[in-house]
Amino acid sequence: MQIAKVRGTVVSTQKDPTLRGVKLLLLQLVDENGNIVPEYEVAADIVGAGVDEWVLITRGSAARQVVGNEQRPLDAAVVAIIDTIYVEDRLIYSKKDQY
Repeated sequence: MQIAKVRGTVVSTQKDPTLRGVKLLLLQLVDENGNIVPEYEVAADIVGAGVDEWVLITRGSAARQVVGNEQRPLDAAVVAIIDTIYVEDRLIYSKKDQY
């Protein structure tokens, strides 16, 4: 799994029929120190994440283990919205401090 920040949404009118109704998010990856890195990814959102929230994504076959995604051509899925991240007793991120 990977931590990422939601940067926006991706809209596609022409897509695989199994992706109809799936919200796609543009994510920017975050390193272990909480720094935003210049890598982006598109993932299906199954938890209702919004722009600027930090999320947890899963990739590959794990993205298809989510109920309802088994037959979708997904490589990445947002599986959690992060509230806080601590590394070695140091606060890296707190959702409440972002607003």
